[in-house]
Amino acid sequence: MRRRGRSALRGLLAGCLLAVTAVTAGACGGERPETLVVLGPWTGPEGEAFEAMLHRLDDGTGQRYAYEGTRSLRETLVAQLEADAPPDVAILNSIGELTEYARANRLQPLDDGAAAAAARAYPPWAPALDLDGARHTYWVPLKVDLKSLVWSDEGRSAASPDWCVGLASQATSGWPGTDWIEDILLHRSGPGAYARWATGRLSWRDPRVRAAWTTWAQLLGKRSQASVDQSLTTSYVGTPDPAKPGGEPRGLLGSLSPRCTHEHQSAFIRYVYADRKVRVDPSAGFLPGPTAHDGAYEVAGDMAAVFSEDPRARELVERLSGGTARSLWRAEAAPELRPLFPAATDPQPTDPTGRRIAKILTEQARTLCFDASDVMPPGLRDAFHRAVLQYFKDPAGARLDTLLKELDTVREQTAPGAGQAGPPESGVCAPPGG
Repeated sequence: MRRRGRSALRGLLAGCLLAVTAVTAGACGGERPETLVVLGPWTGPEGEAFEAMLHRLDDGTGQRYAYEGTRSLRETLVAQLEADAPPDVAILNSIGELTEYARANRLQPLDDGAAAAAARAYPPWAPALDLDGARHTYWVPLKVDLKSLVWSDEGRSAASPDWCVGLASQATSGWPGTDWIEDILLHRSGPGAYARWATGRLSWRDPRVRAAWTTWAQLLGKRSQASVDQSLTTSYVGTPDPAKPGGEPRGLLGSLSPRCTHEHQSAFIRYVYADRKVRVDPSAGFLPGPTAHDGAYEVAGDMAAVFSEDPRARELVERLSGGTARSLWRAEAAPELRPLFPAATDPQPTDPTGRRIAKILTEQARTLCFDASDVMPPGLRDAFHRAVLQYFKDPAGARLDTLLKELDTVREQTAPGAGQAGPPESGVCAPPGG
């Protein structure tokens, strides 16, 4: 009964997403297989490029795929799981969230081909998990985004930057601030302390963690109440640009009042500045303190996992992680939207900014560490987002010690040894070559 209800609901979703496709063999009298549904984080031009790749991926088999893109990914997936109608494949950026789903038996272990693709990617972000006495790989990275970057207009001096800050992001507001704190901790205290903190093995009240918060406040400097309010309500991609088709975002550089000069943001933001001459530099050069960890970089990833019992879903994940899918994805995407793929041997972006970022990723980085908040259990990650927003509103009066104590309470409820099986500490940072 569970399977029939789930299939019917998923079939309805696929029919809405891809009306021209027969969802089941009997729907229009044809012999086409049921459409597989993929849920992912990309919308707009990003989503269109990924969807176009999916439609070209059938290789003459007649298999059909429908893509649902949403910026509220966790909320959408939770609702579908509660309705017992999950997608066949979901693409998530949170290792902590994926680990929870695997522990709850929501994920299907991958076949050998997809597991091998995971092993070829930049380690270690598809670790084999020991669950119920068995060891399996449950997800595979499809693309990566290099963080630990600072953006500015070409020719702009790096001295005394005025930082652009936009913290609004629908249901996950605050993450541009957590990126800052993570990056500061990584560069000042090193990958070891970073990995212990990300996996719940280091207290939030540790002096190194506390110093990352206060350093962020010092870097941003004194801000007026109007500036604070603007940052709290401005999207991380800036406001719509009336000069661009469809009101595409203009980015934060030069668009906030008073005008800001530098932005701390992940590699994905390059599509916003595609028609603007920008400079991108490693963030380590802008952070105070020791420089021993300049070769460490934070990265984010988008991982595909199977929520369906249909074996074709596992086959799809294997194909998505292969060379054909990546070539098609690059062909369908505009130059500034071509992904950074999770292995140095994969084709990389061709636009100037993309090439610069790829060079940092493949030639300059000595250690890559996964986004710490995406390693954390969802409950702790969300508490981190909220605490950053409170601290940003008033760093002097936000009772930082109280915020860190509250985060420690959440950590203790989800830390290894509290009945949880989170990602291993060794699954956070590693050299790019393994």
